[in-house]
Amino acid sequence: MRRAFVAAIAILVWCPPGWTQRPSDAEASALIERSRQKASEYAQSLPDFVATEVIRRYAGSYKDGIGGHPVDTLTIQLRYSQHKEEHKLLLIDGKPAGQTFETLQGTVGSGEFGTTLSSVFDPASQTSFHWQSWKNVRKHRAGAFEYAVNGPHSRYRLGTTADGRTVEAEVGYHGVVEIDAETAEVLHLEYAADHIPDALHLQYAGTTVDYDFADIGGREYLLPAHSETEMKGPTEWTRSVAQFRDYHKFAADSTVDFAPVK
Repeated sequence: MRRAFVAAIAILVWCPPGWTQRPSDAEASALIERSRQKASEYAQSLPDFVATEVIRRYAGSYKDGIGGHPVDTLTIQLRYSQHKEEHKLLLIDGKPAGQTFETLQGTVGSGEFGTTLSSVFDPASQTSFHWQSWKNVRKHRAGAFEYAVNGPHSRYRLGTTADGRTVEAEVGYHGVVEIDAETAEVLHLEYAADHIPDALHLQYAGTTVDYDFADIGGREYLLPAHSETEMKGPTEWTRSVAQFRDYHKFAADSTVDFAPVK
């Protein structure tokens, strides 16, 4: 009993001062406003670059329980040029792809490079933010906020394809954003759809994105490192797990490394 008590005291001693103290409303609002400015400048601040995106996709049914089974592994050349994302599907399960990224069936995500962040912090979205807690995100002190964007102000578009027919709808969404207290940069983002129309045959659609620093041309930029997207229907679910790597400056002779992801 005494040993357990001493351990608890040690944990309390190592908590940095102020990490558990709730900020004032003014301080929380100031952090949001700083992050809003960062988000508005984010896409424009990125250089032209090329990277490799590896997506592992899984699927399952509720009757089979949690876990599912692997579907495939996609290797994608991701090019960011003139502030726009371009995706080129190169490999499926390590073999040359016989189709384009645009014709892929199943769950894939996009918008990690500023589009979603810009929408969350855009004043036109009328996003409501509510303080949640302080967090330690890769040794950075980050303020976590819950947020919500209602349908009339949302630009979040969901789409499903079945029997050759695509159904799309713009929906509201909510989530959590974790902001570096020092730089006001977003380190982690979560968003999930609200009030999904029955026509999409979806009960849940959500994405998480982790941002970390990567070197491009000798300069550090905060870029997506990992993301996960999950969709759940009435009887089945799908999940895609993406890793972003090998960021380098875009040039006419840029190449992609197809080495296995560790």
